[in-house]
Amino acid sequence: MALESSARGMRALWVSLAVLGATALVQAVIVVFSGSVALLGDTVHNAADALTAVPLGIAFVLGRRAANRRFTYGYGRAEDLAGIAILLTITASAAFAAWAAVDRLLDPRDIRHLPVVAAAAVAGFVGNEWVARYRIRVGREIGSAALVADGLHARTDGFASLAVLLGAGGAALGLQWADPIVGLLITAAILLVLRDAAREVFRRVMDAVDPALVDSAETALLTVDGVREVSELRLRWIGHRLRAEVAVVVDGELSVRAAHAVAVACEHALLHTVPKLDAALVHADPATAPGEADPHLALAHHTSPHHTSPHHTSPHHTSAPNTSHGHASAHYTSDGHTSSHHVSYGA
Repeated sequence: MALESSARGMRALWVSLAVLGATALVQAVIVVFSGSVALLGDTVHNAADALTAVPLGIAFVLGRRAANRRFTYGYGRAEDLAGIAILLTITASAAFAAWAAVDRLLDPRDIRHLPVVAAAAVAGFVGNEWVARYRIRVGREIGSAALVADGLHARTDGFASLAVLLGAGGAALGLQWADPIVGLLITAAILLVLRDAAREVFRRVMDAVDPALVDSAETALLTVDGVREVSELRLRWIGHRLRAEVAVVVDGELSVRAAHAVAVACEHALLHTVPKLDAALVHADPATAPGEADPHLALAHHTSPHHTSPHHTSPHHTSAPNTSHGHASAHYTSDGHTSSHHVSYGA
């Protein structure tokens, strides 16, 4: 699944690079002949949007590499770095467009070949909107926040291309200031999409997930036979795939094999419930009998309140996830094969 998602992402990047590259090239030629600063800004945006395929492509290629003893979670985080590079690219294009517009306001010049400028603006809109729809659709299907952000960037550039029509229309009426004013409006539009894209990338970098996804995962775990409660549940994105860390409470009298069977059933339920889940680590805690000491008491002084899970509902469970004390756990990949396996039971 991860390789298939990366392949789809790469295909989306190459197709959009070709479309936007051709659009920017045509517009650049027209800018030379017309002198339109609004079209210049639009051309820069299209070229920058096409070039953002480079860091994203590198990230998708890196993401295919297997985990090793240094990068134990693999290289999926490269996608988040690509998202940051995209934000910097959007910021740079906004700054350039603003500079060009202000310079033209201070030094007005006539625009030539207005019908051709208008045609280039329409072509820019069509190319950008097609690429935007394609990138956003694929990005959401494979779970890539960086690709979605790139699609939003393309959509803004598309509307910016339509704004060039206003500048051309104003120039046709003899209003020299119309073209640079439209250039400034384009800059404002880019800043708006920068805000939305920055929000998406920031959430991904900070391991944010949709709370509804956590709720559905918890509901699925509670339907598994043998699960008394869900004491911890954490989801995080690594690239465009999810990983889960779970602690469930089971009957303290279960054997190691029986507790492990519950952990496997939990893993199975999550793989069927959580879209884009690549792997999960399920930790089965024994329920304590009245008067029995907490089996995790020895770990209490290592636990920081800042690392408590939002789904930490057990009044006695104070251990952080991934502890190997008193649990039966299973770690499987989404294709059903064991990627790591650890079982222990008892305090």
